[in-house]
Amino acid sequence: MEYKLFGRTGVYISPLVLGCMMFGQKTDLDDTCNIIDYAIGEGINFLDTADVYGNGASEKFVGEALQRNGKRDKVFLATKVNGRMSDEPNAIGTSRLHIVEGCEASLKRLKTDHIDLYQLHRPNPHIAIDETLRAMDDLVSSGKVRYAGTSNFGSWQVVESLWASEKLNLNRFVSEQSPFNLADRRAEREHLPMCQTYSMAFIPWSPLAAGGLTGKYTRTAQQASGTRFGDETDPGKLKRFSDGVMDIADGLVPIAKTHNATVAQVALAWVAAQPGVTAPIAGPRTLEQLIDNLGALNLELTQDDFEEIDRLAPPGTNAADYYEASFKPNAHRF
Repeated sequence: MEYKLFGRTGVYISPLVLGCMMFGQKTDLDDTCNIIDYAIGEGINFLDTADVYGNGASEKFVGEALQRNGKRDKVFLATKVNGRMSDEPNAIGTSRLHIVEGCEASLKRLKTDHIDLYQLHRPNPHIAIDETLRAMDDLVSSGKVRYAGTSNFGSWQVVESLWASEKLNLNRFVSEQSPFNLADRRAEREHLPMCQTYSMAFIPWSPLAAGGLTGKYTRTAQQASGTRFGDETDPGKLKRFSDGVMDIADGLVPIAKTHNATVAQVALAWVAAQPGVTAPIAGPRTLEQLIDNLGALNLELTQDDFEEIDRLAPPGTNAADYYEASFKPNAHRF
């Protein structure tokens, strides 16, 4: 496996990040342990979770898995803070109070003494960035956090944070993660160039458009039983299977057949090959899905493939209107 530099940190990470959102929710503990063990055995050394995934359940499962296999020191472990964790008025946001309390709680759930990458899950327009940066800087200085990163920030918000870090002589954010896939290429407008300009790692989430680009789903409102969205009734989430997304998935079928690959592998390989992308975050629900995802690492798309894909999903476009409405009022500002 060819490892990649994580921005300017000097840390080498696997070209695929194991996203842990399903663990503790759709995936039980035994399956979680099997998936993590298999991923590490195949060379994956980056695990990404968040405190709000399953209201702490994902972190607990990840911590238990790493305790069982004794591989905590073999992985670059990332989690996030910002989302509401209880009904208490201060159990949300990017204040010093919530960040420090959130870090302590995550450390306990993850059964570790440090977090390799602690990320702000969302920007918070009500809290000054220097307040947040000072708290993150203190956590790095204490050794409880190795690096700080952002998630779902707008380009201008990231640059503002870098300016504040330099002015106040604080540890800066080293990475950003936002959605990027063939159904949502908006990150190409500003976000990817911004990360390249400032030597930030970019680890895109939802490289398969929340399943829309796996080839498993149809244009119907009711998806097949046994799939992640088989019993889904939320109209917003069902937008993931809009005609625009399905058109792209259908267009990938001939390319997949040419390479004896799956549609998901083509979509994932495309994201991994884009300039400025460090490593996409794949969030498998089952071991079979992980094995399929890993197959994308050995898939080399041709120039003709890239040109056909650009025809299906032109650069900078957004066919997945689900993302447009999901994160207001802090919408992506690409």
